[in-house]
Amino acid sequence: MEQSLIAEVKQWISQDPDPRTRAELEKLLAEENESELRSCFSGFLEFGTAGLRGKLGPGPSRMNRAVVTRTAAGIVAYMQDHNLSSVVIGRDARYGSKDFAQDTAEIMQGAGMKVWLLPDALPTPVLAYAVRDLKCDVGIMVTASHNPPEDNGYKVYLGGVVDHIRYEGSQIIPPADSQISEYISKVADLKTLRRSSGARVLDKSIVNSYIKATAKLATSKSDLKVVYSAMHGVGTRTLEQVFAAAHFACPILVTEQAEPDPDFPTVRFPNPEEPGAIDLSIKKAIQVSADLVIANDPDADRCAVAIADKSGKWRMLRGDEVGALLGEYLASRAKDKRATLANSIVSSSILRKIAKAYHLPFAETLTGFKWIAKIENLHFGYEEALGYAVDSSSVNDKDGISAALVIVQLATDLKCQSKTLDDFLEEIWEKYGYHGTRQISVRVNSIQQIPMILGKFRVNTPKLVAGYPITRFDDLEKPSNHLPATNGVRIYLDPNIRIIVRPSGTEPKIKCYIEVVSDSQMIAEEIIAKLDSELRIFLAT
Repeated sequence: MEQSLIAEVKQWISQDPDPRTRAELEKLLAEENESELRSCFSGFLEFGTAGLRGKLGPGPSRMNRAVVTRTAAGIVAYMQDHNLSSVVIGRDARYGSKDFAQDTAEIMQGAGMKVWLLPDALPTPVLAYAVRDLKCDVGIMVTASHNPPEDNGYKVYLGGVVDHIRYEGSQIIPPADSQISEYISKVADLKTLRRSSGARVLDKSIVNSYIKATAKLATSKSDLKVVYSAMHGVGTRTLEQVFAAAHFACPILVTEQAEPDPDFPTVRFPNPEEPGAIDLSIKKAIQVSADLVIANDPDADRCAVAIADKSGKWRMLRGDEVGALLGEYLASRAKDKRATLANSIVSSSILRKIAKAYHLPFAETLTGFKWIAKIENLHFGYEEALGYAVDSSSVNDKDGISAALVIVQLATDLKCQSKTLDDFLEEIWEKYGYHGTRQISVRVNSIQQIPMILGKFRVNTPKLVAGYPITRFDDLEKPSNHLPATNGVRIYLDPNIRIIVRPSGTEPKIKCYIEVVSDSQMIAEEIIAKLDSELRIFLAT
């Protein structure tokens, strides 16, 4: 084993505040396990607009107390440079979250910042709400959202206006990410950092304030039978309290998934989008003859909805279908003509049509709620990956709990008219045309393959895709509209087909988003199936 690697590991051990990860590294050194040590020391865990996200373990390439301490110190330097002085810190119930939140609080407090800690493991939307309610400069949420059990992460929010960007309690965008990353890289010996235990732990009043603000979105009582899953995350208690404050019937819990459990024992991936993740919810819904199913991801910022169709068969709605339901409902209730509807570029085009029908402004953004949250006068925003903002004045981020409340309110209103969400969706398709969407992912051997794959479109743009002629081609790295440049291409085909191809931000994958608009659902789904098959082959070869 190279002496330089041994020296690097020993240097890291000397600064690591956690005896458990120190012991792991010492064991790897004693065993001369070079491959694992190189994996743990393959560079500092990348900090980006999504903050940190990675596998738990020792060394700079993993999520651990030393990495979090260094990151917190880097954020302190960023705050000092931008005259920011207050921070609120939240956490979920994953392994390491409590320690990571405490380390962050001690470093921030030691640097002279005004520091608040949320009182317990709570949903991400509560942290986003607290940033605005407390008028904090910065918010930090320790969570890996819907990642596998072995991961953890770290989201960063900013309050007010920073670098001429209107954050107002939303997640960071460039240049904040690269600036913070640069400060992290300059952090000196961790042992020299001053720590203090004087952070103020908030009481339940901040949670109660969020509950009260969210419950106001309800317009009538509801007696619907709603089956709810927290997906082993932190959503259950807060959602139950919001429903109670709104005078909604208590949700029927999927008991196997109701309590926080960092092992996520009943699901392969704790993400409602994953096949099989809501099977227990649907099983419960059938048992109790429920009206609908609501599922949050583990930090409760995403919301999945499942319904029974006219034949009684249960299915989970696509994110774009929920976006259409909420968009039509909230647009019809908008009282301010400045009320803006917005969605990410990879989401369905239907929200633009809804906005036009109600004479409301519309905005399209890059992928990620960090961009949607920057839209002024945001009345409703969504992204196809189950993220919805129905009350940006309270939570300027996606919020799976407030979205659940509004979906249940909509279903309640429809029931009073002897209608269902399925009926309402049909009405939307009749009004705007059926909008069929599908996301496909193709895994590649390495990230280095991605430019070559996208080059198939950029350099040698095909005239046909699956037999359908290309009518327009947009290279999103050279945008012709207001959007910032991003790596991806957008292709329009005849008849009424849109395809977006982009790399995954976190994995060696190419993601492809298909939309087909047609008067016939059957024809649209046939076209989608054909495109799905052809694109998988095209992207993989």
